[in-house]
Amino acid sequence: MAIENIIIVGGGTAGWMAAAALSRLISGGKVAITLIESEAIGTVGVGEATIPPFVEFNHLLEVEEREMLAAAQGTFKLGIQFVNWGKQGDSYIHPFGAYGYQMGGVSFHHVWHRMKAAGDKRPIQAFNVETMAAHFGKFARSSDFKRDDLPPVNYAYHIDAGRYAAFLRKYAETRGVVRQEGKVDDVALDGETGFVKSLTLESGAKIEGDLFIDCSGFRGLLIEQALKTGYEDWTHWLPCNRAVALPCNRDDGSPPLPYTRATAHSAGWQWQVPLQNRNGNGHVYSSEHMGDDEAHDILVRGLAGKPTADPNFLRFVTGRRKKFWNKNVVALGLAAGFMEPLESTSIHLINTGVNKLLAVLSLDGVNQTQADVFNRLTIKEYERIRDFLILHYNATTRDDSEFWNYCRTMSVPDSLKEKMALFQLNGQIFREEDELFTESSWTAVMMGQGITMNGHNPMADAIEGTKLSEEVGEMEKSIRFLVQQMPSHADYLARYCPADRV
Repeated sequence: MAIENIIIVGGGTAGWMAAAALSRLISGGKVAITLIESEAIGTVGVGEATIPPFVEFNHLLEVEEREMLAAAQGTFKLGIQFVNWGKQGDSYIHPFGAYGYQMGGVSFHHVWHRMKAAGDKRPIQAFNVETMAAHFGKFARSSDFKRDDLPPVNYAYHIDAGRYAAFLRKYAETRGVVRQEGKVDDVALDGETGFVKSLTLESGAKIEGDLFIDCSGFRGLLIEQALKTGYEDWTHWLPCNRAVALPCNRDDGSPPLPYTRATAHSAGWQWQVPLQNRNGNGHVYSSEHMGDDEAHDILVRGLAGKPTADPNFLRFVTGRRKKFWNKNVVALGLAAGFMEPLESTSIHLINTGVNKLLAVLSLDGVNQTQADVFNRLTIKEYERIRDFLILHYNATTRDDSEFWNYCRTMSVPDSLKEKMALFQLNGQIFREEDELFTESSWTAVMMGQGITMNGHNPMADAIEGTKLSEEVGEMEKSIRFLVQQMPSHADYLARYCPADRV
């Protein structure tokens, strides 16, 4: 049966990202898109940090960057700073760009290891422009410099997720998406196929559809409550199951940082996401090792200013649906699964879910092959991200609490175990297929968490010494020059995309 009516259940970031991207189908005149949401149902709204592919998502929508950032109180993000993870007192930045560039056919960290073994004292961070700019609180885009001899600046955004959803709502409605206010009271399934046939709202209105997109959050109104899809629990590897979110002012007058900060505590970690006029904050923790009151107290003690809302306590189970596309329902966002926002992947998984849906969608009808491909690719994506998050917890020497003792000694997936062992052996990282995190990302976190390279690729030793020294020296100079030319992050925001004071 042809797809003529697409129904999105739930608004928020997931619902309106889907609606905005799918709205391009309306111009062909063959598809109607309806989004159902209720003002009475709040959104989680904690996913305010993004990663670089999100920039491309907005380009795809032909969204003006300045306009979007001003509307969403947005700032720029060069990476994530991790504090107290490998051990207490440690700090490192996972940057969005690479360390140096390939030399002699090998990645730069192998070259750096060779130089370090020969007595070079420069840290690898000196060869990454995002890390150095973040350290000095500076920012600029590559397009601001009319030169091709400088390293590229890779960035993402910090956004107010609620304001971004409102921005996309306006975008989508302008392009023909219809918003229906109301709560879903009943879901009707087809007796023969088991497909979702229609939804009945509390008002009594009946809405029929051919393809349904479940953006209803943790409860999974369609994918789980109606279709009983099942859930794969990853709590063994990622034991945090609670969060408390709390925005605050920056009363100390400090400028917004051009990076996210993740600070590890005794039973979890605290995020700080700097927006233009406030900070987004939260504490992710394990209820087996810490109570809600203690978690809240720790969060409040780490704030940069007075809270601007009541604390929002969240419960979750880390993992994923056994199917993301089941019958004629596709789950996106929290309805699809949950991995804590340690590497800002929540909005990214909405983004890639929408991208895959657009890539396989056929308006001729729902085909099982499409669903199978969508599920296979999404499962791989979730598992690769899962392994990267586990690395942060497992690669640690912390032994100051039961929580960290568990994380340090727990069994990890074989796929992660292999990656860690190979890096220790000779610094090698194999990026599997098109997994999200790059070789530089794995290198940054492994080295930052204290995993030492015991060797390097022997091809690095084949590079002639004088040439190597000169080229690496020029690399460091170009990064230093570029960072020196950058304005402060705060000045850049004030000139480029100032938001209204709120």
